[in-house]
Amino acid sequence: MGDRSGFAPSQPAAPWPVAAVPAAYLRPGTGSFTEFLAAAEPHLLPQRPIDPYSGPAGSGPDVPHATTIVAVTCADGVVMAGDRRATMGNIIAQRDIEKVFLADSHSAIGIAGTAGLAVEMVRLFKLELEHYEKIEGVRLSLDGKANRLATMIRNNLGAALQGLAVVPLFAGVEDSFGSRGTAPMPATGPGRIFSYDVAGGKYEEHDYFAVGSGSVFARSALKKRYRPGADLATAVRYTVEALYDAADDDSATGGPDLTRRIFPVVVAVTTTGAVRWSDEAVGAVADAVVTGRMQNPGG
Repeated sequence: MGDRSGFAPSQPAAPWPVAAVPAAYLRPGTGSFTEFLAAAEPHLLPQRPIDPYSGPAGSGPDVPHATTIVAVTCADGVVMAGDRRATMGNIIAQRDIEKVFLADSHSAIGIAGTAGLAVEMVRLFKLELEHYEKIEGVRLSLDGKANRLATMIRNNLGAALQGLAVVPLFAGVEDSFGSRGTAPMPATGPGRIFSYDVAGGKYEEHDYFAVGSGSVFARSALKKRYRPGADLATAVRYTVEALYDAADDDSATGGPDLTRRIFPVVVAVTTTGAVRWSDEAVGAVADAVVTGRMQNPGG
């Protein structure tokens, strides 16, 4: 018998909690978390589409920007470090912002550019790597991670043309499990560094690299000091020296703040994993660098 209300009899509702889960979450998809989010919850993406022709290029709002990131390879892998200053025009917006993060167990990412978008991109990138591993059952290779990041930067091109560019630096080592499942494999090392342009172009760098407004001065410092095959502690010293030199000539780069005890964020990535150095350990290196510069300002 039909329903007196005039509505056709509906199918029995699926038992909770299945009924409470949107259909998009139950459909099989790719290993890309970004593609899944774009289909299921597009409003949650940090790189929402912006019409690149809606305003003059470089006319973005005055928002905090982050600089400067350096990375060097060493005998054990790769070291990445970033200063802690964010600027908004000629104003210091934040003195202790974090620009270098662990991407996963064997890689690190540093950000330069629009701070808010960059931090959101890092969070999404970390989810992307976790999502891929859970869906595919294997980890991405280091090249695969670098390519995923390039795609995310390319999706931000509209915002970049309006002055909200994000320019990350990515580095890591191939982990011992590689991309071929759980079978133990010899650690392949050494450390590799990837840089990007605002259009998503990916470039592998050799030995060392830097991004951000102080990158010219940081690279000049590394060009003078860097020696291939240095041990981990020496590589960390290279990065802190480079940031010191960058801060000496670039007002947007913050040097070691001995008064507030604010020091660069340093992440070391070796075949045994990625580790963020403690503030105390980096502070000891910074103290030594500053003490040395008092005796020899040129380093």
